[in-house]
Amino acid sequence: MIFLTFQLSYHTLWGQQVCVCGSTPELGSFDESKALVLNNDGDLWNIQLSVHHVGNIDYYYFIKEGGHTIRREWGENRRLFVENNKTFYLQDLWKTEPYHRYLYSSVFTESVFAHTKKTFSGEYYSQSILLNVICPYVRKDQKLVISGDNEKIGNWNLEKALPLDCVRNGEWQIVLDAAFFSGDVHYKFVIVDAGSLKAIHWEDGGNRTLYVDKVRRVNCVLVEMGLVFHYHSFAYKGTGTAIPVFSLRSEDSFGIGDFLDLRKMIDWAVLTRQQLIQVLPLNDTTTTHTWKDSYPYSAISIYALNPMYLGYGTLPLNDKKKQNAYINRAKELNKLPQLDYEKVLRLKTDYGKDLFAQNGNEVLASDEYRTFYRQNESWLFPYACYCYLRDSLGTAEFSQWGEFSVFRYDQLEHLLKTNPEAKQVADYYCFLQFLLHQQLYETKEYAHQKGVVLKGDIPIGINRSSIDAWTTPYLFNMNTQTGAPPDDFSIYGQNWSFPTYNWHAMAQEDFTWWKNRFKKMADYFDAYRIDHILGFFRIWEIPLDAVQGLLGHFSPALPYSVHEINGAGMFFDEERLLRPFIHEHFLYDFFGPDAGQVMQTYLDVSGWQRFRLKSFCNTQQKIRHLFEGEIDLEKLRIRDVLYALCTEVLFVRDPYQPDRFHPRIAAQYTHSYRYLDDAAKNAFNRLYDAFFYHRHNAFWREQAIRKLPQLVSSTSMLPCGEDLGMVPACVPAVMDELQILSLEIQRMPKDPNRLFADLSSLPYLSVCTTSTHDMSPVRAWWREDRDITQQFYNEVLHHEGEAPPDCSPELCREILELHLQASSMWVILPWQDWMSIDGRLSSSDPEGDRINIPANPEHYWRYRMHLSLDALLQETDFNDTVRRLAER
Repeated sequence: MIFLTFQLSYHTLWGQQVCVCGSTPELGSFDESKALVLNNDGDLWNIQLSVHHVGNIDYYYFIKEGGHTIRREWGENRRLFVENNKTFYLQDLWKTEPYHRYLYSSVFTESVFAHTKKTFSGEYYSQSILLNVICPYVRKDQKLVISGDNEKIGNWNLEKALPLDCVRNGEWQIVLDAAFFSGDVHYKFVIVDAGSLKAIHWEDGGNRTLYVDKVRRVNCVLVEMGLVFHYHSFAYKGTGTAIPVFSLRSEDSFGIGDFLDLRKMIDWAVLTRQQLIQVLPLNDTTTTHTWKDSYPYSAISIYALNPMYLGYGTLPLNDKKKQNAYINRAKELNKLPQLDYEKVLRLKTDYGKDLFAQNGNEVLASDEYRTFYRQNESWLFPYACYCYLRDSLGTAEFSQWGEFSVFRYDQLEHLLKTNPEAKQVADYYCFLQFLLHQQLYETKEYAHQKGVVLKGDIPIGINRSSIDAWTTPYLFNMNTQTGAPPDDFSIYGQNWSFPTYNWHAMAQEDFTWWKNRFKKMADYFDAYRIDHILGFFRIWEIPLDAVQGLLGHFSPALPYSVHEINGAGMFFDEERLLRPFIHEHFLYDFFGPDAGQVMQTYLDVSGWQRFRLKSFCNTQQKIRHLFEGEIDLEKLRIRDVLYALCTEVLFVRDPYQPDRFHPRIAAQYTHSYRYLDDAAKNAFNRLYDAFFYHRHNAFWREQAIRKLPQLVSSTSMLPCGEDLGMVPACVPAVMDELQILSLEIQRMPKDPNRLFADLSSLPYLSVCTTSTHDMSPVRAWWREDRDITQQFYNEVLHHEGEAPPDCSPELCREILELHLQASSMWVILPWQDWMSIDGRLSSSDPEGDRINIPANPEHYWRYRMHLSLDALLQETDFNDTVRRLAER
């Protein structure tokens, strides 16, 4: 028989009860309806019971009111090992959600602060004291000890202090023999260096007291289960590098970075004392088999990895002649300053098929592959079928696949059973996915061994022709497209062409699609960036007939009624407010001396000095098709003006509520607005400001709170959000509440009244960087706007006089040092900006260091490192400089 006494200090309101629930039948077997209600004496709650179970008992406390559970403890259940014929006195504290919750993410528990867990096997003394300490602050090369005023715990000498065992993430235990103590013992816990045993941090506050007299009975164990290490001002600071995998270059590359190259990047992080490598999305994007597939945010599967990233260096062909021929082709592609996507695709496709012919049967018959397929069949089977149909039918647009345009599992299963070619192709793609999974998973484990973590990227959208849209079309609004409103990246807004999410349908399935997406990411990453996290509050929805983002609207939203528009003092006239306002007076400003000819070709008269676009060109998509393939600059200028005429509206009709209307974003820059009288302008401005800055704050917060808590808690990864652009006022509070790290950029301050952010006052729960993949790196930015550069030079760097025309290595180093001293938890810098501090090693073309131009939807993602990782690892002086900067 085992006797347990639970004791918890907890202040409740009248009518509330404290309950304990656990893994044994006596504790309800985790059925809260069978849990035990504790007795109370004021705020001290306790209960005594006996159990027959020997071994680990897991348990937790919860609060019940009116027969319902209203609150549970945060985190993992408590765990206690119990022995027969012993009495355990458990003194607990309620576990609240800690401010340092991020330390329980796999970034820390699996890598940066990882410790080997020891299972306590119940070696109790006749009179024992078990101390269980919550202390997630101990780094990988440190340990936790107990030191105090008794010889058995070292007499305050850390060299003789007793070490605690790490039993769970952030949780440490030690069992003391009470027979060796007399009277009260004063002690503290101390974090020490594992090698030298020198103190890293003594507990803050006064000494603790061990009341030994409480455990003077034979076979008695006093359990202090709720001890929390006192660390009043802990603040982890981490450093990392951002670089796309496709941009990596090594001597072994096949013209593009791969998962084996990523290991060399990890080696460089270790060498320079960095803890994190951030990459762009790694999912398969293959729809056209051309350079247009280089866009990493247009995935055809939220699970499948891009075959372009499979490293063939450890997968040689037995045919030496073929192998050497491939190596020679790879070397030629490796010499190119930029990625040639199509040539690399042909090379890696050829190699992959030869590798499959050589190893395919053996791999597909292996236990490892069968386990992988069984665990991933739900997405792997449709992915493999999709790839076969895409390749054999010559298009990724599944609407053109005839009988296969609608996904049917049994039909595809029959296809693979009866069509040997289809089965062969499907097996080939499954083979590639297995090898990709192995390489990336092993790369993650390699990073863990080195104390480094990988940070992934979750795109906000999916490709319109993706497997997900094919298999679960009801989860998406296929009759619309998404993007972003005008911002610092593009004055016309961005159109990503992705379908928007049917959040109602997703909620009905408990957001399973998103949770599975996050869980798959956790196979390979310990941290992630939520691309455009604003989309979880509201998304910018654009009509299918638009090219630019200006005619979009936020969804969900609270659009205005006609009554509200009229009530604001603006008379609602559908012709004037909803249709493009095209007036003769400003057409000559647009078209110059050719205005007459242009008007005759593209416009119809609609009234006195008023025109409308002709039916063949009255949408931006029609105009785009009309000028497709055109290279004449004058004709392209006419195309762009016609685009602009389509956007000369003041309101956009809501597609779901046709009697409701959204103010057109940035409408104050239109001629339609300028032709309003002053009273109408004032009325529109009132409606506009209320709509975009006040009306939706509570509404959009509610939208995010319905989704994000479930998603970020579905894995142990560290969540970060890309919260740039037009940020609703409710976003920072939600992100802080959920401990989603924000993104902070000095030249894109969140405060509209500042030109540059104050790096010393950034929120701690944030990632600070000099630039993103959507921005120009530091040296190129320095050249873009002379007035801004001059102000930055004088007011931020505090230099006098005229700013130099180029950002020298010395100035680049100053900028990096400012960022590395920022108050953010993480400083993650683009690799190009790290290189900028060395004039000998930085690239000769600052503009060529840019990865993406968001304003250009046809951008070719082809940036590559200008020197190899092999060479970089040998640059001792440079690496020492980076190490010193990172350590500081």
